Amino acid sequence: MASKKGNLSINSENMFPIIKKWLYSDHDIFYREVISNACDAITKIRKMDMMGEYELPADFKPRVDVILNDKDKTIKIVDNGIGMTAEEVEEYINQVAFSGATDFLNKYKDKANADQIIGHFGLGFYSTFMVSDSVDIDTLSYKSDAASVHWTCDGGSDFEMSDGDKKEVGTTITLHLSDDCLEFCNEYKAREVVQKYCSFMPYEIYLSRENEQDTETIKASEKLDSDIVIEEVHPEKKEGEDKEPELEYKIKRRPQLLNDTHPLWGKTPKDCTDEEYLEFYRKVFRDYKEPLFWIHLNMDYPFNLKGILYFPKINMEFESIEGTIKLYNNQVFIADNIKEVIPEYLMLLKGVIDCPDLPLNVSRSALQNDGFVKKISEYISKKVAEKLAGLCKTDKENYDKYWDDISPFIKYGCLRDDKFCEKMNDYILFKNLDGKYLTLPDALQINKEAEEAAKAVDEDGNAVEAEVVDDGAKAVDSTAGEEKESRTIYYVTDEQQQSQYIKMFKAQKMEAFIMNHNIDTPFMQQLESKNEGIRFRRIDADLTDTFKSRTSKKVAAELEEKEKELGEKIKKALKNDKLNIKLEKLKDKKMASMLTVSEDSRRMADMMKMYAMNGMAMGDFGNEGQTLVLNANHPLVQYVMDNKDAENTTMICEQLYDLARIQNAPLEGDAMAAFVTRSNEIMMALAK
Repeated sequence: MASKKGNLSINSENMFPIIKKWLYSDHDIFYREVISNACDAITKIRKMDMMGEYELPADFKPRVDVILNDKDKTIKIVDNGIGMTAEEVEEYINQVAFSGATDFLNKYKDKANADQIIGHFGLGFYSTFMVSDSVDIDTLSYKSDAASVHWTCDGGSDFEMSDGDKKEVGTTITLHLSDDCLEFCNEYKAREVVQKYCSFMPYEIYLSRENEQDTETIKASEKLDSDIVIEEVHPEKKEGEDKEPELEYKIKRRPQLLNDTHPLWGKTPKDCTDEEYLEFYRKVFRDYKEPLFWIHLNMDYPFNLKGILYFPKINMEFESIEGTIKLYNNQVFIADNIKEVIPEYLMLLKGVIDCPDLPLNVSRSALQNDGFVKKISEYISKKVAEKLAGLCKTDKENYDKYWDDISPFIKYGCLRDDKFCEKMNDYILFKNLDGKYLTLPDALQINKEAEEAAKAVDEDGNAVEAEVVDDGAKAVDSTAGEEKESRTIYYVTDEQQQSQYIKMFKAQKMEAFIMNHNIDTPFMQQLESKNEGIRFRRIDADLTDTFKSRTSKKVAAELEEKEKELGEKIKKALKNDKLNIKLEKLKDKKMASMLTVSEDSRRMADMMKMYAMNGMAMGDFGNEGQTLVLNANHPLVQYVMDNKDAENTTMICEQLYDLARIQNAPLEGDAMAAFVTRSNEIMMALAK
């Protein structure tokens, strides 16, 4: 075949069905598109009035009416905006995707700004064909010599245009609904959809039913010129009243106002009261639990962005912690939780963001990929961090009260956003065992004095000198060469399970902090990576010199010798060669044994359990890094040292180990059964 060149044929016959069915993901969005166009038309006529090219009537009141007729299966959207001439209908309606808003701005760009012009692509009108068998337009332009126009189309490529009979300036769009879309003609459904998309559009939107039969009764003082009076009502005078009751009117039910034309986010923060913020929260999010606090965003440069973000109080045990951020463009609802604009971790919040500068895609329901969007996201993150830091510095008491509720937001934010983590670093709080909240810098300093004081006493609490001489030997000071400032933060994951360790800490006036959420482990690792020298250690991870009695070199050497012998005996008794054994003189004489687990080993074990790695023997892995610490000051340990081959020594070794394990983590399966049996045997021996 001979080669051939030409142009692709693209026309309404093959494009219109695609526009009708696939331009928008949700069919109910036609309400938003047509009402947005109506608001644009009103904005245009008001700008023409401001520029002196048209004079609005003295009693002009901008409004959009949604009129339902379930008998005729129609919806009418009526506005008193700028209207269209026949030429404009030809240009803006008959030529698909030619935006009237864009053309208007280009024409008057030197005379008016672009504020509040919603339309962007010129495709919104065609969304009506997703739900309609046919659509009519009746319009009258504001121009003095204009004639009204009637336009109709059944959703194909053919239309009809003729002279119309509309008398008032503006446009009426009539949708003849398809049988499978009649729900949109239902009053309750229409109200739901219009309020979803149009709750904050800039002009009043009213909903009514054509040939309304319902009535309402009002007082004479409340009567409006637009009310249709059916009859006068003369209330009877009640006994004891001096004045005659006010005359009342039975009127045709008024159209329902569906929107708030002045949303709270459009005001400046200083003009808003706490009650207004709370009422707005209840109205928009249907949540009657008061939020903890809120952040009002108000920015004009380098981009226009306004909004309010609420920090809700969440019951994490019983409720989802997913929030809702509603995104608006010029007061028109776009979508919930668009990740490109709202940082992922802030989607736990509830709030509204209105940014007219957002680069939307052709259906106005999603964002185009744009570096500008990232700047908006970074700005929102920055403002949240500034607000939280300000609260911590100026209202620490309330910040403390909020912390348990807001900590999931902040910790998740620190994990997801390095810049946010950097800004929040000094305003992260840690809750100690007494319920007091400290910032990170304070938490790093809190144990310094206690550690110094603990070094200055022996196991009996008596003061000692910096160097203690026993049998002519100098004391060992294991802190030599270390930084004077403590860089370790101790924490607790289970107050009940780790109660024995907590008791030891409190006895030495040491502080530990409660870190018992799943997010805390990765959060601590994040802080360690961002703060040089800082180390988090669970209180059972190691035994510092703070808890040991100070000894001379000679005594230390003796303990080391006994430790080797005792270690061999205990490993043999427990049949566990991997276990590390330490013999120490502990200040707490009542504690015979305790178990420490290397912080790194325990974190790795926790991670393995979390990811449930195949083929990994978790029980064995969890025992890595364990050290059994035996108190040389305790009689039971002394008995084992002095009676290595006695009849009960093996049983005592097993019991010492299990008692230490119970303080660290619950015993499982066979280990628990063996512990119970052994405990019974010990009690039987005592009973004899």
